[in-house]
Amino acid sequence: MQALIARCASLAAERWAAAYALPLRLIVGYGFMEHGYAKLARGAGSFIAILHVLGTPAPALLAWATICVELLGGLAVLLGLFIPLASVPMAIVLLVAIFTVHVPNGFSSIKLLSVDAAGAHFGPPGYETDLIYMAALAALVLGGSGPFSLDRLILRKNWIGSPTPPPCATPDDRSPPVPRHSTDR
Repeated sequence: MQALIARCASLAAERWAAAYALPLRLIVGYGFMEHGYAKLARGAGSFIAILHVLGTPAPALLAWATICVELLGGLAVLLGLFIPLASVPMAIVLLVAIFTVHVPNGFSSIKLLSVDAAGAHFGPPGYETDLIYMAALAALVLGGSGPFSLDRLILRKNWIGSPTPPPCATPDDRSPPVPRHSTDR
């Protein structure tokens, strides 16, 4: 069993370990932006009405705040910019959705009710997907925004010549590059 674990661990080079962040950023960022865009496409008034029915205080203010968090927070995550800061309001939006909408529907996000000639019919989703989004945000906050992120680009530019590496630095960034010599003669 240990040999199998060691073999699996050796499949990913250490220098690619931070690459986990890229697919997480893409799906979480796009997912949030898509939800914000859908609220705008249907008209903010529709979302305000939903919040009013749920008994949310100041539904117009909170509807617009939610739309902005989903669009701007999603964009920040997608680009890998200020993720620890952007994740706070994003997590709040998810928690509010969980406790006001999804908890009564249970855990599962897929509830197959029936299948007929028109296709599959599903019931209301549970809180599973919201928890997955929160776990992905937590992984990005704890592990960093990874390669190909604006955070890394900005911090790396400011780090050049500094004695300490930026927090988002990978092991390759922490030591000066080793000059390569050609072995072809």
